[in-house]
Amino acid sequence: MSVSAPTVSRPNTRAFIFGTLLFIAIAVVGLYIVKWAPYWGKAHLAAATHSIGPSMVSGTSAAPPAVGWAAAWQYTLAYFNAVWTAVVLALLLGASIQVFVPRKWLLQLLGAANARSAAIAGAISLAGMMCTCCTAPIVVGMRKQRTSMEGALAFFLGNPLLNPAVLIFMGFVLGWQFAAIRLVSAVLLIAVVVAVAHRFGAALPNTEVDAPSFDLAPIERPDASVRTLSLAWLKEMWNEIVAILPGYIAIVLLLGAVRAFLFPPGLTLHTAGILPTALVALAGTFFVVPTAGEVPIVQALLAHGMSTSAAIALIVTLPAISLPSLFIVRKVFPRKVLIATFGIIFVGGGVIGSLASIFFH
Repeated sequence: MSVSAPTVSRPNTRAFIFGTLLFIAIAVVGLYIVKWAPYWGKAHLAAATHSIGPSMVSGTSAAPPAVGWAAAWQYTLAYFNAVWTAVVLALLLGASIQVFVPRKWLLQLLGAANARSAAIAGAISLAGMMCTCCTAPIVVGMRKQRTSMEGALAFFLGNPLLNPAVLIFMGFVLGWQFAAIRLVSAVLLIAVVVAVAHRFGAALPNTEVDAPSFDLAPIERPDASVRTLSLAWLKEMWNEIVAILPGYIAIVLLLGAVRAFLFPPGLTLHTAGILPTALVALAGTFFVVPTAGEVPIVQALLAHGMSTSAAIALIVTLPAISLPSLFIVRKVFPRKVLIATFGIIFVGGGVIGSLASIFFH
């Protein structure tokens, strides 16, 4: 008995063109407005003044404000004033990836659990230049489209750590040796995280996002229309807002309130040895900053006497991940992978800070 080949349905042409063009417009126009154009101007500011603004942790002083509601509210307002446009863009892109991008395209590009997917995702992340929390909704969308852990993690870490604009800011403000150490450290840490995740992924049961790859994205379905795509997109946007924003805001409030505990002058300005550097790296791994926020934080603390090892630990750990970003992606990666990622960034930042400081003397 012969078996006929399955019929492959083609997507609705009008809906496909609409969704594809809308995704491209959101990505290109959004990134130009939110990232590319502002950073061009900020690069000139950094070159001319060797500064990109005050520290969000402590301003121009060495000590953050005392723990409490005032500190929480002040930091949260400053933080979201800096990132709100990027958050909006991230939510738009996270929903758009799930609805307007054909799953088969993403699987061909980033679906394989190997180094190639990670390398491609890392290269793509150079254009995003997002902070870790703004990258997270996009990563959620990627994982719901069945991209591999390796590719999603490389994109997740590559956006904040490999950000070319921040490397330029860092060179002009802190010195090009800091930028070089950051770049080398970023590549090493991303490679280690991806390798560990790959080993864990081979031993772990499938997560809820690892459904069969033959599922279709909304744009690929033959019954798709402009109306159904629009409704699906609005639904995903609402799901993101409900799942992400309340917890995200609450954690930022908490971290803003306790930043005097995380960055006391007794630690940040008197760091000598591996253990104190590790404690600074731990604080940096927990804390949340907007894109390039680590640069003025480290500049202010260096001016008050912070050691080179602590400075390097912070330029590695502050942008990489944070409690809010881990909260956002908690459902699309296995818990062991996120714990391992946190540990690698924390330990790596401490070790790199301790080792790299040797070459500054």
